[in-house]
Amino acid sequence: MTDGFSVPGPAAAGPLAASVARVCELAGRLGLGQGEVFDLHELSNASGVPADVVGALLEGRPAGEPDLQARFLQRFDLLRRTRLKANGRRWTQQEIADGAGMSRQQAGALINGDRRPTMEHCDAIQRFFKVHAGFLTAEDTDALNGALQRTEQRLLQDLQEYAGESDPLERLLQDHGVRGIAWRAAQLPTDKHRDKVTEWLDMLLESVKPAEDTDASKATET
Repeated sequence: MTDGFSVPGPAAAGPLAASVARVCELAGRLGLGQGEVFDLHELSNASGVPADVVGALLEGRPAGEPDLQARFLQRFDLLRRTRLKANGRRWTQQEIADGAGMSRQQAGALINGDRRPTMEHCDAIQRFFKVHAGFLTAEDTDALNGALQRTEQRLLQDLQEYAGESDPLERLLQDHGVRGIAWRAAQLPTDKHRDKVTEWLDMLLESVKPAEDTDASKATET
């Protein structure tokens, strides 16, 4: 065990395991303990996934709620407990209803599980609580993976600040957008997908070269 969970071993695979490995590597480069980046309760709040399920998934064990409505109820309850008003109190059903553009009866039925949510309901509630799209509906593995990817992005930014703008290579990566391209490519699940990105970039480069060559020729003639 490492700070409350076991890092997925060789048997664990898929995007979640890859994200865990990348976050571990970045944490090590920044001198952070794994407990600082894999806090179960923080990841639960960020993803909507119950903390015990977060722990199981990080260990590479199968876990999670397969039923969409059950996941919705879990995460709606988490939002009501963790996304509080400025005075520290919970939002009332009426306030949620008003903010999400629905009746109090509709909000109550959704909170109590008496009504299945539509995508419109989910979108409205997510906007009200200012969480990302899919927070209420994504499968537990995908939701946790998304939270880890946001952690990874934050660590990359910290690493960039740590390296300092005086580093010529760091400045080159930033100026040309290389880091953003590389970070997005790293989210792809297999080398085959990443090879496809390389092919697309090569095609894009070929498509812009003739235009650049023509402009250069015209400039020479004049």
